[in-house]
Amino acid sequence: MEDVVELAGIESAAIRQHRIDLAAAFQVAASLGMQEGVANHFSLSVSADGSRFLINPNQVHFLNIRASSLLLLNAHEPDTLWQPGAPDPTAWGLHGAIHRQCPHARCVMHVHSTYATVLACLADSTLPPIDLATAMFFERHIIDDGIGGLAFEEEGERCAGLLVDPKNKVMVMCNHGVLVIGESVADAFNRLYYFERASETYIKALQTGRPLRIMSDEMARQISQELEDYPEQAERHFSEVRKLYASGSPEVL
Repeated sequence: MEDVVELAGIESAAIRQHRIDLAAAFQVAASLGMQEGVANHFSLSVSADGSRFLINPNQVHFLNIRASSLLLLNAHEPDTLWQPGAPDPTAWGLHGAIHRQCPHARCVMHVHSTYATVLACLADSTLPPIDLATAMFFERHIIDDGIGGLAFEEEGERCAGLLVDPKNKVMVMCNHGVLVIGESVADAFNRLYYFERASETYIKALQTGRPLRIMSDEMARQISQELEDYPEQAERHFSEVRKLYASGSPEVL
């Protein structure tokens, strides 16, 4: 990503488009039931080093978030929480730390979606490959079982440290929820959506009480790589769900 700058206090067209894309993701996520009241956060870096990022304003429901209301923060600004219009402290703690430590994490989405959170509550939060969606995440999700309370700054730094390896793009936050990272809003949203779907399939399969048909590691790896390489899937998916669940109008978003 090229660094995007402001000229004479006016945001560039690139930042404006980032605002619209991220606002659409909030609208879509809420329409799919992935909101949690006025909690949870999405962020998107808008600078080459990842340190400047957009994030939702404090305590606003996903459906009420607009492009113009997104906060533009600097991950290296230590006084952020004491400035007017400060973000939610846990949003700053978690997302600020990730954007400082992990410049590859262009977009970060954290939710307490139903099935991913159920998975996070199990003694073993591994997602086994029992269908295509679950195989998508075979050896591609990590489990953080070291919860240290709410994601204020110290806890946020600890969580960010688990994502410094670019291959770790999904983190099951045990007793908490799920966090995904991506190269763009579309990439992160696609990963978030399918992880929730995969978790739903697994949880419902467990509810039958019958033995699971688990793929071999070899087959799961093959399918996971094929899905990772599938051309333009994330971009097309996000484009289509935006049409269904959110208006593309900047006035609305």
